[in-house]
Amino acid sequence: MKKTIFGLLLTTAALLGAQGAQAQSLKDLFNKENIEKVINTVTDKNTASMEGTWTFTGSALAFESDNVLQKAGGAVAAAAVEKKLDGFLDKMGIQPGQMSFTFAADSTFQTVVKGKTLKGTYAYDNAAKKVKLKFSKLLNISTTVNCTSQEMQLLFPSDRLLDLLTFLASKTNNATLQSIGSLAESYDGMMLGFTLKK
Repeated sequence: MKKTIFGLLLTTAALLGAQGAQAQSLKDLFNKENIEKVINTVTDKNTASMEGTWTFTGSALAFESDNVLQKAGGAVAAAAVEKKLDGFLDKMGIQPGQMSFTFAADSTFQTVVKGKTLKGTYAYDNAAKKVKLKFSKLLNISTTVNCTSQEMQLLFPSDRLLDLLTFLASKTNNATLQSIGSLAESYDGMMLGFTLKK
């Protein structure tokens, strides 16, 4: 088993190196974060706990299927969508370092946005690989979670992200929701959300 995992890591390292990945050395390739990403890809499981405080660093995007990815033009489209989403979030006052999620071991969480604290509960659905977030009795929303020990992505279908942003705006007295309605229509087939760092 150890030989198989080591062989898999070496093969992955060779592929990443051949494709000009961001890692600059073997030390970078075999750091904890990159090893977790390889294991997550191979086993389709998250290796890290969600517990702790995670701070917003930027938008996140994933395609719901390879077919949508091909139609959308792949990485170029993804970069354009992330830039546009960053712009929407910025207008709402959601900027790097200005929003955080804290997940506790007792299945409670809190979100801090623009100095306002919103509390709720969460439950991980192992079969669906989703987390259900419940903000008191006001909003129930499911999110796909990609998590390593240092980075987490919370991803929502575009219409559900709009629901969450509308809820957050109402709680933080933010009136900048005009053009955000187009978000849900424009990005059908994409999962949009937040990248967070521990």
